[in-house]
Amino acid sequence: MKLCTAAQSRAMDLSAINEYSISGITLMENASRRLFDAAVSRALGTDAVFCGGGNNGGDGFGAAWLLADSGIPVRVFFIGDENKMTADSAEMRRRFTSCGGKVEPFDPENSDIISYTLKSSVIIDALFGIGLSSAPRAPYENAISLINSSSAFVIAADIPSGVDADTGLIYGEAVRADLTITFNTPKTGHFVLPGALNCGELRVADIGIPEDITRSARYDVFAVTEGYVSLPRRRADAHKGDFGRDLIIAGSVGYTGAPCLASRAAVRSGAGLVTLCVPEKIYPMIASKCAEEMPAPAESDENGLFAVGAKQKILSLLEKADACLIGPGLGRSAAVTEMVNAVIRASKVPLVIDADGINAVAGNIDILDEASCPIILTPHDGEFLRLGGDVSEGRVQSARDFAKKHRCTLVLKGQGTVSAFPDGEAYINTTGNSGMAKGGSGDVLAGMLVSLLGQALPLKDAVTAAVYLHGKAGDMCRDALGEYFMTPSDITDSLSVVLKNATR
Repeated sequence: MKLCTAAQSRAMDLSAINEYSISGITLMENASRRLFDAAVSRALGTDAVFCGGGNNGGDGFGAAWLLADSGIPVRVFFIGDENKMTADSAEMRRRFTSCGGKVEPFDPENSDIISYTLKSSVIIDALFGIGLSSAPRAPYENAISLINSSSAFVIAADIPSGVDADTGLIYGEAVRADLTITFNTPKTGHFVLPGALNCGELRVADIGIPEDITRSARYDVFAVTEGYVSLPRRRADAHKGDFGRDLIIAGSVGYTGAPCLASRAAVRSGAGLVTLCVPEKIYPMIASKCAEEMPAPAESDENGLFAVGAKQKILSLLEKADACLIGPGLGRSAAVTEMVNAVIRASKVPLVIDADGINAVAGNIDILDEASCPIILTPHDGEFLRLGGDVSEGRVQSARDFAKKHRCTLVLKGQGTVSAFPDGEAYINTTGNSGMAKGGSGDVLAGMLVSLLGQALPLKDAVTAAVYLHGKAGDMCRDALGEYFMTPSDITDSLSVVLKNATR
């Protein structure tokens, strides 16, 4: 799903007006009608509409006009300067008042307004829309707080007030909507935390922008939604060599689960051959757990981590691989860091760097510039910070900036995982849940990534598919087992269904 910026959305409106002679009032009428349709289906008593002075407020006035004209009791509370309203918004305000409606200045101390709002069955938030770029001040912040205190069904026009449409950041307090109706094209802020949590159900409403306009716009950010991901059918005459020889370099004493989870997920995701290289000190334990994977020992130190002497064995295995994963459960030492750096320099195949592999890179970020293969980094926010990233200005833009600067693919994990690519594009995932917030879930994802990359799927397809299907399997586990009980192994076990359904 294509996502646009606030500036693009405004530009599309202007293009429709200037190039296709579609009047602004027509677009506003259509937006108002979509808000009205949603509100009237929930109206059980009185309604309240909070309007600002911009075009978003005009959409609210229009919805209030249609509600009043239908005989539904509605009051409009206005914040702004009437003299600065756009002509279209002023027209919608006139229509509302012409059918007996009264526009009331919002007074946060007015007990009648407070009581009415708290008892309303439906509230329409039309204060800011996509025009917000700083924290709301009084009386806007008071209105937002009052809306959130109500038990009404809250409908946000375009995006909940207080949420930045481009970043998903929340400035101060934001409206917590039950339903957000966005117009023409969804925005990045609808899908990125924390703002995405305030949107409730998201509906994309057609307000009459010609398809030529939306189709010709340049999009850099996308949401990975149902139906986007598909896997190719496997040829009937294929053999194991056709589906990738994956090398996984992982594990240490005390961290034997991570390599097993990653390698098992790789096999379950369709890999033809999976070699699991671990320190020799844990080799007997790992080998006893491997049925489909091929365990390979390499020299370890007295602490059970890879020793300096393991490098030669690992680089020899790397020469035969179609894709490589390094990092799960490696632990930290100077020898491990040296080994990770050597793999980055030597690899000619896609290289997934996860967990302690990321920690090794964090101490020498410039090593990424020495890579001659596609690099896929999979940090969570804390690891991203150690890599020099900063999500304070928004996860999507931060991930895009990092991926472009270091010419790598960044999979920034978390709810709404962001996959950013060197060309500047970013994909926001829409699957997954908090039941996956357990040690080992990332190892499963890393195994899926190396598996799909080893099967020679195009880089973007492999990454977005792995992230989406990983989350989809997690959602299946949540539905069947509950978020408390489910485990990373359950996610792997659920891959059978999600992979089958994704194969076209």
